[in-house]
Amino acid sequence: MEKKVIRGTNVPQSFLPFSPGLKCGDFVFISGQASVDKAGNIVKDSFAAECRRSFENLRLILQAAGLGFEDVVQVRNYVGKEEYLAEFNAIYKEFFGEPYPARTTLIGCLGELLKFEVDVVAYDKK
Repeated sequence: MEKKVIRGTNVPQSFLPFSPGLKCGDFVFISGQASVDKAGNIVKDSFAAECRRSFENLRLILQAAGLGFEDVVQVRNYVGKEEYLAEFNAIYKEFFGEPYPARTTLIGCLGELLKFEVDVVAYDKK
């Protein structure tokens, strides 16, 4: 199977060894997106701001693949603390609508560096 790396001029860069997104067949696998700027530097902020920045970074990679949030079929969310969960669910609905993608949410697994991270699988039906 051919693997195509998804990159774009607006896609945040990383210092780590991974592809921002990888298209395999009709599926696009997008690596964890966090609150980073275009150069890949972590931007610390409130939970809400970090969460929204992570989703906006995800949007940039989806767009580079010619896709949108409506094409996402699975989401894995990493929420820093349980106290953020209600706020996270409200923000999540700003980006995803019904029918919602399949979803897993892990809580308390990010340490002190990040408050939120998200990775997804999208389906390219084109």
